[in-house]
Amino acid sequence: MQQPVKFVEIFSDGACSGNPGPGGYGTILRYGDHVKELSGYDPETTNNRMELLGAIAGLEALKHSCRVRVTTDSQYLVKGVTEWVDGWQRKGWKNSKKEEVANRDLWERLLSVAANHQVEWVWVRGHAGHEENERCDELARAAINLADG
Repeated sequence: MQQPVKFVEIFSDGACSGNPGPGGYGTILRYGDHVKELSGYDPETTNNRMELLGAIAGLEALKHSCRVRVTTDSQYLVKGVTEWVDGWQRKGWKNSKKEEVANRDLWERLLSVAANHQVEWVWVRGHAGHEENERCDELARAAINLADG
């Protein structure tokens, strides 16, 4: 008998102090009653890179193939992965202006790790009282503050 596929919720957010500037991400993974928080820092980055890294970190933390709902306040992330990326790939990673797609390295990393899972992408309004999104924002900002001393 086949094991049921685990359902995991991932919440992620990115932040930057200046854009570009020092940045951080915060990620929460929830499986049933189990909750894990992750965060990371980059001394010179952009907000969009941190948004991508938050989702990537959550997906990379999964040890088995899962059904996953990724919730973020980044329209760039959600629209990128659900609407834009297929066209970028068809056009050789060029955007609608025929320019190189920004953050291609992270988009490719995200697609690679997401391919191991059944992923649903959900956008929520940022700074609107969504409990997990607010906590991810705190984790992202704490990573920046900790690194900046």
